[in-house]
Amino acid sequence: MKTITRRSLLLGGLVAGTGVAGAALAAAGRRFGLIPPDWRNIYGPGETLSYAAHRLFGRNALAREFPRSMISAKPFANGISKPTEAFTRHHAENFVNWRLDVDGHVARKTSLSLVELRAMERRSQVTEVVCEEGWSYVAEWTGTPLATVLNSIGVRPTARWVVYYSSDPDWWESIDLDEAMHPQTLLAWEMNGADLPVPFGGPLRLRVPRQLGYKSVKFVDRMVVTDSLDGFGDGSGQSEANAGYAWYAGI
Repeated sequence: MKTITRRSLLLGGLVAGTGVAGAALAAAGRRFGLIPPDWRNIYGPGETLSYAAHRLFGRNALAREFPRSMISAKPFANGISKPTEAFTRHHAENFVNWRLDVDGHVARKTSLSLVELRAMERRSQVTEVVCEEGWSYVAEWTGTPLATVLNSIGVRPTARWVVYYSSDPDWWESIDLDEAMHPQTLLAWEMNGADLPVPFGGPLRLRVPRQLGYKSVKFVDRMVVTDSLDGFGDGSGQSEANAGYAWYAGI
């Protein structure tokens, strides 16, 4: 029979207490929306601290906006996958039949054309695309605030996340409702005063200027407002194409 010493008893109590405290903190973090969906991976603790700090102290912070004089003369468009047949057809038709579908935890699901989006509130910003690979550029983005679309269709109180899909079937991302409702989060359909070019995500790109470039998915054509990311991929909040990147990419 193993002897239980005073030291082992104290150590056991410390470990148990730490576990209880950790569980309590995790529960509180989930309750107040301070835990990212990829918290279980190897970098989870660091990502959780970063995400919680941004949400606690920078919830309403703005990405830097630049004067037009600082717009990059030669913005860089990174590579894109071969377009699908449907995208090629839309492109040939100048996107007149392109639609953005929004459903999920909303009062009224909707399907919007580019003309309908352009008829809604219009906002412009000169912000920087910052890539995790080390390059960046400044451009003027014009579009419809995502908050305007969500408010127009009624977001249910259960909503916590917005999942958004590219016409590239392997590319999707998600953001929390705070980021979705932020005034700088745009459904961008213009760049530097002209229709958004296809290499830069045209006809429609979600611009999330408070986060690294991979969160600003190109060719967005569907959004799902949801209370849980379970059932979306592996539950970490992003597609396999972005495996290895943190879900929260605040800058």
